[in-house]
Amino acid sequence: MKALGIILAGGNNKRLKELSRRRAIAAMPVAGSFRAIDFVLSNMSHSGIGTVAVITQYSSRSLNEHLNSSKWWDFGRKQGGMYLLNPTITPESNDWYRGTADAIAQNLDFLYKRHEPYVVIAPGDGIYKMDYNDVMDFHSAHDADITVVCKDMPANTDVSRFGVVRTDESGRITDWEEKPIATDYRTISTGIYVIRRRLLISLMEQCVEMDWTDFVRDVIMRQKNVKNIMAYRMNSYWTNISTIPAYYAANMDFLKPEVRRHFFYDDPQVQTKVDDYAPAKYNPGANVTNSLIANGVILNGEVDSSIIFRKAYVGNGCRIHNSILFADSYISDNVVLENCIVESGVNIPEGAEYRGIPDNIRIIAE
Repeated sequence: MKALGIILAGGNNKRLKELSRRRAIAAMPVAGSFRAIDFVLSNMSHSGIGTVAVITQYSSRSLNEHLNSSKWWDFGRKQGGMYLLNPTITPESNDWYRGTADAIAQNLDFLYKRHEPYVVIAPGDGIYKMDYNDVMDFHSAHDADITVVCKDMPANTDVSRFGVVRTDESGRITDWEEKPIATDYRTISTGIYVIRRRLLISLMEQCVEMDWTDFVRDVIMRQKNVKNIMAYRMNSYWTNISTIPAYYAANMDFLKPEVRRHFFYDDPQVQTKVDDYAPAKYNPGANVTNSLIANGVILNGEVDSSIIFRKAYVGNGCRIHNSILFADSYISDNVVLENCIVESGVNIPEGAEYRGIPDNIRIIAE
């Protein structure tokens, strides 16, 4: 294999508010039956990457349960496979992961033992499809030290939560602004990197020596004038789910036929852990339009432009509009939900009304 994969799935994100209290961001539910990490794991598998390390830390229980069998993404192998790298107390270290670079540096022994020439590093919160071999070919053709997968965003996009890059005519990154308050540039980093394994080991050893902890600040930005850091621009669908509006918008995108076709019908398809639930049950009186309904759901009321995850229940006389219901949520009779996200296991009493607005989605977590 040309590369091994490292998925950064251990960070805490307070911008998702109540939704991230009980789960890692990479374990966030997406599109009715998937988790966010399914997309990057599927990309790794379809790219022929046979060894993947998932670095976990914050609220990792639900993520670990989702990953308890690696066969769903074709990582159930005698050689290689999937490795879950949690913080471990050792004679050399007794710290939690203090940042993205520190998380990799604390697992240097994993890199030492591998033989693949390249490493693909990717976050667990990106929703996209990509063949990483294309990035590695670009990396080799441009004799790059580090290649950063970038995306040109529309002019009206708020890029203040991303790293914004500037490049020269050859595509080399000449400047990097991390989460700028204001900028005229619209090329952002997706957080996906390709780097030679030996160079990554050298840079991580330097981070350990200097007590540097963040991959962007302490590796990319310090090396941009020393190393040849190239920008690979992707042109297909990409988003991440690091905020409530971004998470809601990403799910609503799956109500568009072209997005569903891209991920679930066009090869290669996104894979996930399979749960054997009965098909969704539509009782008399159920009226469903433009919605994604997962297995195990029981429907009685009206559902429009919404996403309902596994084993949710919607009672008689309900009106669910532009909303997301997580797994095991119970919506009693005559409930009205509009522009809402209902947390897993929540029981909404009969006759309740919850309304958000498109610019301020209401979270129902209790």
